[in-house]
Formats: sequence, structure tokens, C-alpha cells
Amino acid sequence: MTSAQLVILSTLIAYKLVLIGFGLLGQRRTHDETDFYLGGRRLGPLVAAISASASSSSAWTLVGVSGFAYAHGLAALWLFPACVGGFLLNWYVVAPGLRRTSARLGAITATEIVAGTGPGRRTAVWIASLIIVFSFALYVAAQFRASGEAFEEHFAIGFEKSVVIGGVIVLFYTLLGGFWAVSLTDTLQGLMMAAVSLLLPVVALVHVGGPGALVDGLRALDHPTLLDPLAGKAGIVAVGFVAGLLGIGLGYPGQPHVVNRFMALGDDAALRTARRIAIAWAVVIYTGMIVLGLAGRLIVPELDNGETVLYGITNTVFGPVLAGVVLAAVLSAIMSTADSQLLVASSSLSHDVGLGRRRPVAMSRLIVLALGAVSIGVALGSDGKIFGLVLFAWFAIGCAFGPLILLAALRGRLIPGTWATASIVAGFGLSVGLHMTPAEWGLRGTVFDRIVPLIVAGGIACVGAARDRSTRT
Repeated sequence: MTSAQLVILSTLIAYKLVLIGFGLLGQRRTHDETDFYLGGRRLGPLVAAISASASSSSAWTLVGVSGFAYAHGLAALWLFPACVGGFLLNWYVVAPGLRRTSARLGAITATEIVAGTGPGRRTAVWIASLIIVFSFALYVAAQFRASGEAFEEHFAIGFEKSVVIGGVIVLFYTLLGGFWAVSLTDTLQGLMMAAVSLLLPVVALVHVGGPGALVDGLRALDHPTLLDPLAGKAGIVAVGFVAGLLGIGLGYPGQPHVVNRFMALGDDAALRTARRIAIAWAVVIYTGMIVLGLAGRLIVPELDNGETVLYGITNTVFGPVLAGVVLAAVLSAIMSTADSQLLVASSSLSHDVGLGRRRPVAMSRLIVLALGAVSIGVALGSDGKIFGLVLFAWFAIGCAFGPLILLAALRGRLIPGTWATASIVAGFGLSVGLHMTPAEWGLRGTVFDRIVPLIVAGGIACVGAARDRSTRT
């Protein structure tokens, strides 16, 4: 084993011991379902802000965004307003109303919010739970793939073993401490992500000679689209391309593993502090990863897989010891992003569907274990890019739940269950159906499969809200 590999391995072991320590600490504070899923609604602003941010970003940001910038050049700039705009939408529009509404209703899961009230609620609960399990199995699998690819890049232990090792560690501390452990570990992860997103892009810019030299270097490559924000597209195709990227931000309100941090906040004062921290974090992260991907075109120009640009730059620019520390931080962050998704998926089956009615915490842990095993299997059997796999799951669940969560936050009450069911099915079904169309139809990754389902689902939800108001009057 080389010195760099030894440093990476030693740092990873130390980091994972810290995660397990958080799991043991969380176990001492976990006594019932509210503790296991919402930390007793006592989450502070720093932990809420950073853990929610890290949960929403995960390997997709570190690996996917930098890889997208490497492959598509300036077209990646659209990801900045898309993602930061999603943070603004969540923290300034969704968070205040959702925190108050969930506390008033005693809701501890997002499914309890989106399922509505009255007739049809039980059907909505089942459909929402199945969608969460399906989407998060893919989402978690993407995180496990990211860790496997990273380990395979730096160790001679093979992709399959890497996926299993990373998955087992994540499962262990999630099983121990539930929401408290997940929030604490995600906070540590988010701080590490921010540090890497500050350090690596600055060093990469210095290495290429500064911003001006970066632009000149990209121009000298004579690539047809690297300096084109529209990626060589024109007319209606360009409009669809840009709208599809900007539509990423509209998926934020529908992510149960993110909005549950809003439900767990203690009070409005904590919320105001948390959202300032979260927005600053997002600006640092997305700016850094876009700059890193662009600089990678000059530093490591011959990569077969753009999603390895972060590792390629680190190995090229740093010495082996410092590279080992940086890579260990990135690998650790990637490996610890699946915990929130596992916890939310578990809550859907244990709490919402009712599988854990007699022994809720024990059943929740059993479900986390089963879902983790399924996700590891999906990761081993999938050959898709992390960027595409995460975005598919992101939009599928965002279109299903986003309109209903946003509406509940704004209105302060839920819509009838039958209308909620229709909205969920329309949003999810259209998103998945349009994504599965043949590539030559040009519907994937555009306004059609990312925004149209949201509009349709939102329209149905608004009609349900109007009917509910007319019924009350």
C-alpha cells in the first residue's frame, strides 16, 4: 500500500469512528418515534441548516456537478441559479409554513402532509410510501455507487467490495441513532463538503493561472461547445435545455429527506438563522464545483469519465499526503449521504403504512437494514452515471410531492385525500413516463419531464384546495 493510500485509509477509519460515535450519542437521545424521525423537534439552526443542505446535495454535487461542468463547460452555469434558487424556495417559502403546520398537526413525516385529509387519505399514504421507497432505493444506490467508484479509483479492493463496505458503515450509524445520528453526521459531512469546495477550486484556479487564464485555456481547446452557455443548442431546443436545468430548483420542496429538517426545527428564530447559513453554504458549494469542473478541462484533459474530475485534480495538484487527506474527506462525505434517505424511506413503511405499530423503533431499524441491502444490490447492478441516476429519482419524487408540500406550507392546512392522491399519481407518473420515452423524442432532461409534471400535479392540487374551501364555506 502506498503512502497516499495509507493516509486515505487512516483518515477514513478515523472519520467513520466519529460517525459511529454520533450514532451512539443519538441512540441515547432516541426513545420514541418522534425522537427517531424528528429529533423531538429540538433541532438547532446550525445542524438543521447544514444537515438539510448536505442531504439535498450529496454525491450529486461533489461528483455530478463537477462532472457536468467538465463535460459541458459553461452550460453548467445554469446549475447555479437552479440549485441556489431551490434553496431559497425551500428556506424562505416552504420552511416557515411547513414547520408550523407539521407541529400543529403533530405530523412527523412528509407523507402525513402530502396524503391530505378525509376519504382517500389512506390510499395516498400507500402510494406516497411506495414512491418514496422506489425513488430512494435509486437515490441511495447512487451514493453507494459514488463511494464504490471512489474506492476503486484509489484502492485495489474492487468496486463491489467498496460498495458493500461503504453501505454497511452508513447502515450501522443510522441504525444506532436515527434522526439525531443522521443530522449530526450530515452536519459534519456538510462542513467537510464546504471546506473541499473552498480549497480545491482555489488551488485549481491558481494552478491554471487564474480566471482569465482559465477562459483562455478553454478557448484554446477549440471545443465547439465548452464556452457556449447553451451547449451548442438553438431555438426551442435551447429553451428546453435551459428550462430543464433550471427546473432542478423546483424539485427541492418535494424532497422528504430535506423538508423533514424544517419540521424538526425548534422555533422561528432558529429557522431565520438556519436559512442564512444554508444559503451561504449553497453558494460556496455550487460555485466551487462548477469552477472545479471547468478547471479540470485544463488540468486533467483526458478523462474518460468526467465524474472523476475531482479525484483527478486532487491527485495532480496535491502531494500524496495532502491529497490523501482531501480525498478522504470527499470519500467520507459521499459515503455518508444515504442516511437521510434511508431514514425517510423507513418512516414511510414503519410509521405511515403502519408496519411498526407495535414496536415502532425496532421495526424502523429493521426496515432501514432491508432498504440498505436493496440499495446496495441496485448499486452493484446499475451502470448508470451518478448525475443521471440522482436526477431521475430527484424529479420523480419532487414532482409527486412538491406541489402538495408547497401548498400545505402556504395554506397551513391539507387538501382532501382524493385530490392529494390524484396529484401524487399525476406528478410521479408523468415524470417517470416522460423520462422513459425514446431519446430521439427529445423529452428527457428538458421542460417536458421536469416541469410539465410539476405544473399538472400543481394544478390538480390547487383544484383540490379550491374545492376544499368551497366545501367549508
